[in-house]
Amino acid sequence: MDAATAIDELKGLSTQIEVILVGGRDGAVTAATVDGPRAERLGALARDLVTGADTVRGDLGRDALAQLQAATPDGSVFVVLDGDRMAVATTGADPTVGLVFYDLKTLLRQLAAADAKEGGDA
Repeated sequence: MDAATAIDELKGLSTQIEVILVGGRDGAVTAATVDGPRAERLGALARDLVTGADTVRGDLGRDALAQLQAATPDGSVFVVLDGDRMAVATTGADPTVGLVFYDLKTLLRQLAAADAKEGGDA
């Protein structure tokens, strides 16, 4: 399963997620439910959010960053990390936080499994 197919499936299942992006931890976009400059901007902003949170984590001596949520009264941004890959989602106000994180983790697991399968077929 490729990233575009996986995010389309998730978008079809989730009533809370508005935008989904899969990309590199460096902000490079692999696939997203938005196109062009909007996707690139979201990837860059997510990268910056992760970098800032990871700096705080390091300063506190905590374990590696795995996920984060930034919430405002109007909505939230969620980021889940898996190695060099990240999944990003935006939602409206008051999302079911655990469900959004679960959905993004599942998305990344599906992509990792697809990568492993392709690597095994080579």
